Amino acid sequence: MNTHLIGTDVNRIDGPAKVSGAAKYAGEFFAPDMLYAYVVSASVTHGEIKSINIDKAMKVPGAVKVFTHKNRPHLPWFDRTYLDEDAPIDGSPLRPLYDARVHHNGQPIALAVAETFEAARYMATLVSIEYKALTHQTDMAIAIHEAEKVKKTNRAGIEAPPKLRGNSAEAYAAAAIKLDKEYHSPTEFHNPMELFTTTVVYNSDETLTIYDKTQSVSNSQLYVTNIFGYSKDEVRVESPFVGGAFGSALRPQHQLFLATLAAKVLKRSVRLTLTRDQMFTLCHRPETLQEIRLGADTDGTLQAIHTETFQVTSRYENYFEVIANWSGLSYRCDNVTMEESTVAMDTVTPGDMRAPGAAQGVWAIETAMDELAVATGRDPIELRLQNYADKDQNHDKKYSSKELKECYRQGAELFDWTRRKSKPRSNRRGSTLIGHGMAGGVWESPQMPAAAKASLSPDGTLTVASGTSDIGTGTYTAMAILAGETLGLPLDRIIVKLGDTELPVAPLEGGSWTISSVGTAVTEACKAVSKKVLKLAAGLDNSPLKGASLKEVEFSEERILLRSDRSRFVSLQAALAAGDGKPIVEKAKSGPSLLKQHGYKSFTHSAVFAEVEVDEDFGTVSVCRIVSAIAGGRIINHEAARSQIIGGIVWGIGMALQEEAVTDHQLGRIMNHNFAEYHTPVNADVHDIEVIFVPEVDDIVNPIGAKGLGEIGLVGVAAAIGNAIYNATGVRVRKLPITLDKLI
Repeated sequence: MNTHLIGTDVNRIDGPAKVSGAAKYAGEFFAPDMLYAYVVSASVTHGEIKSINIDKAMKVPGAVKVFTHKNRPHLPWFDRTYLDEDAPIDGSPLRPLYDARVHHNGQPIALAVAETFEAARYMATLVSIEYKALTHQTDMAIAIHEAEKVKKTNRAGIEAPPKLRGNSAEAYAAAAIKLDKEYHSPTEFHNPMELFTTTVVYNSDETLTIYDKTQSVSNSQLYVTNIFGYSKDEVRVESPFVGGAFGSALRPQHQLFLATLAAKVLKRSVRLTLTRDQMFTLCHRPETLQEIRLGADTDGTLQAIHTETFQVTSRYENYFEVIANWSGLSYRCDNVTMEESTVAMDTVTPGDMRAPGAAQGVWAIETAMDELAVATGRDPIELRLQNYADKDQNHDKKYSSKELKECYRQGAELFDWTRRKSKPRSNRRGSTLIGHGMAGGVWESPQMPAAAKASLSPDGTLTVASGTSDIGTGTYTAMAILAGETLGLPLDRIIVKLGDTELPVAPLEGGSWTISSVGTAVTEACKAVSKKVLKLAAGLDNSPLKGASLKEVEFSEERILLRSDRSRFVSLQAALAAGDGKPIVEKAKSGPSLLKQHGYKSFTHSAVFAEVEVDEDFGTVSVCRIVSAIAGGRIINHEAARSQIIGGIVWGIGMALQEEAVTDHQLGRIMNHNFAEYHTPVNADVHDIEVIFVPEVDDIVNPIGAKGLGEIGLVGVAAAIGNAIYNATGVRVRKLPITLDKLI
C-alpha cells in the first residue's frame, strides 16, 4: 500500500454538501401529506397518571390525534419485555405510553399529532393531566447508602471490575505515603447541535422509509422491526448525515418509537422533533463519586491502589460504565482493588457519552497521581515514568503498541515543561496566577465485525459503501482515503455511501472503532477489486504485468505499476477496457484476528499539558494553552484527526470548568435545561491548542494499523487543567466543574 493519501491533510469530501445545504439531516426529508408530532412530557418525577384529558387539544384546527397510554394500539412490544440487543444495560428500557407510571421527570406521556408543527405544539399545551405524585429521589448524596455492587459483566460485554490482585489493604497500611481522597463529577448532557428527529415516510405499499438521527441505522431498524412486527424488508432506515451525537444516538431514543407508532396507526408520514429542553430528558453522562486510596514509597513508587466508584443509574435499568478499571490499568502496581457500584434513582437511564467511564475514571486517577507527586516532591512526569505500566495488568496482557513515553517527551518539549515552577502560587503576572499541569490519557482500541462493498465502474469511478454512520468525525473522507490508497485513485474519482440499512451491515459509529472496523472492511473490499483489475491488466497483449502477483504491483495515480520497475505499468483505464463493460463489484467482511491479537490489548494513549491563568481576586480561570501528544497508531487523515483531538480538548475544557446539570431535588427536575444556562465552552474560552501525533506502528491492532481518535482527545484534559489550577493557586478541587466559588 503506497502512502500518497494516508497521513496527509485532506479536506472533507462531504464539506461542500454541508456548507451548501445539500447534506440532508433527519428533519430535512419531506413527504406529501406529512403530519407533525409533539411530545407531552411528565411534570412530576415519580408517580402515576390519575387522569388525562385530550378534549381541548382535539378541538385545535388541524388536530389529528393525541396518543396516550389509554388509547395506544396493541403491539408485540407491549406483550413481552423488550431488551435493546445493543444496549450495555441490564433491565428493560423505558416503554413510552406503556402504562400510567411515571419513572422520571420529562418522561413522554402523550403525543400530539396535527397537520402542522405549530398546531401539534399548541395541542400539547392543552392536554390536561392529573397525577398522583409519589416520593422521589434524585440526590445521590442521600441515595448512596442504597448502592449495589457491580458483580458481573453485563450482557453487552461491559465488564465488571477485574478481580483484585495482591492485597491492597495490607500494602496501603504499610505504605510510607498514603493518599485517601474523594472525587465527584456531575451529570452532563451531550447537547449535539442537531435535535433528535425522526421522519417516517409511509409508503404506498405500507412499507416505511425512516430518516432517523442515529449512530446506527441497523440499531434503529432492529428496534422498529422487533417492536412493530415489521420484517427488515419493510423498514429502511437512512441517516446519511448526523449533526453530532457523542453517544446520545447509540440507543434508539423515544422519538423513533413515537413517530413510527403514529405513522403506523394513522397510515401517513410523520415527523417528530424533540425540543432542546426535551433533550435534557434523554441519556446523559452519569453523576459519579470515586474514592481513591494510593499507597506509595517515599520516592513515589506505587504499592497500593484502591478505587471504589459510585455512579447513578435509573430504577428501571441498571446501566453502568467502566470507571474504576482505569486506575488499575494506567500504572504499574501489584496490589490493586477496583470496585464499582450503581445508585438507582428516579432518573432517565444514563448512556454513553464521549469516552464513557474513562472521562471520569482517568480524571480521578490522574488528579490523584498529581497529588501523589506533590506529596512525594516528585515531578509529575517523573512520577508517571517511575510507575509506567509495560503491560495491561488488569488482563495480564501485553500492549499491541504503547508510545506513551514518547508522548510525555514530545509533549513536554513542545509545552516547555521545564519552565514550570513546582511550588504553587509562585508564578504570576500581577494579580493573575499562572499554573502548569499535565495528565495522561488512555482509551481502548477495539476492532468490531464489519462489512463493506466496493464497485469500480468501467469509467474508473469507484463507489464504496457501508452501513456505518458519519456523526461528523470525517468517516466519509477516511473511507475515501483508504479506498483511493488501495486502488491508486484520486478522491474526485471516489463516491462514498454510508448510513443506510440497504448497505452492508456495519457496527454503530462509536467507541473509537469505526476506522479500525469499517476502514479494514473497505480496504479488503478494494483489495478484492484490485485483484480482478490486475487479472485484466495481466491478460492484455504484451502486458508488462503478465505473471505478476498482487504483492508485486502497486496501484498509484490510476496506474498499475511493477514495484521492481515502475517504468513498467498498465493504466487503470486500459485494464478496465479489457473487461465486459460491467462494474467490478466485491464485498468484504472483516473482524478482529483472534489468533493475531491473542495475548494483546490495544489502546490509544495521550499526554496532555495545560497552562491556566487564575484571577487571584475573582477566581476566574482561563485555559490559555493546551498541548496534547497522541499515540493513535497510523493516522489516516491528519487534518481530520487533528480536528477530532481539538474537539475533545474543547469538551475537556467544558468538563473541567463549566458543564454541570443542576437538579432541584425537591422537584427532581433539571433546572438549566437549555443552552443559556447549561454552559459549554464558546470561542472566547478556547485559546491556543497544539496537537502532536507521535509515530506509532501497530500491526496487531488491525491490518491498516489505525486506532480510533474520537475519545482519546477528551481523556485526561480535565485532569491536566485541574492540576494546572492547583499549581497556580494551591487549591485542590476534587469536585467538577472547577468554578470560581471553589477557588476564592
